[in-house]
Amino acid sequence: MTSFAPAQSFIPVERGSAVKFEINNLGFKVDGSFTDILGAIQFDEGNLAGSSFNVTVNSNTVNTNNSTRDKHLRGEDYFDVSAYPLIRIVSTRIAKSTTEGYFVFFGKLTIKGIDQDIVFPFKAVAEDGAFRFTGEFKIKRRDFNIGGTNSISNELKVVLDVLTEKK
Repeated sequence: MTSFAPAQSFIPVERGSAVKFEINNLGFKVDGSFTDILGAIQFDEGNLAGSSFNVTVNSNTVNTNNSTRDKHLRGEDYFDVSAYPLIRIVSTRIAKSTTEGYFVFFGKLTIKGIDQDIVFPFKAVAEDGAFRFTGEFKIKRRDFNIGGTNSISNELKVVLDVLTEKK
């Protein structure tokens, strides 16, 4: 029997949340992060059909702990933050994973106005009456017209650790 009750509503909170990325540049790993996480999350383990994610980060908050590099990343060749101030991830479907304790996110990632389909496993752990969502995925930066240089790897890893509170 399928439940049609709405999933519970949550919002991401900054404290305790992290949106990080890792990429190789000239053979060295470069770490970075984004802040200013906003959005709406509907989630209920018993009603995955009613669950959804619509979350953004502010592209201007890119931080690699190198102000010169960060300024360059905010420019037109990379995130072009003046034209594209938000990076968005929106689910199209949430499913139970075959791996115990995990779910699968199906959706769209939008960077610089370019939508790409994305699928990745994630974990949802109940915490203080809400959830902590964790997961990671890889993307190709050139699919989003980010940076043209070949000294930087095309593939980068995104690591999500998003704490929520009830809306």
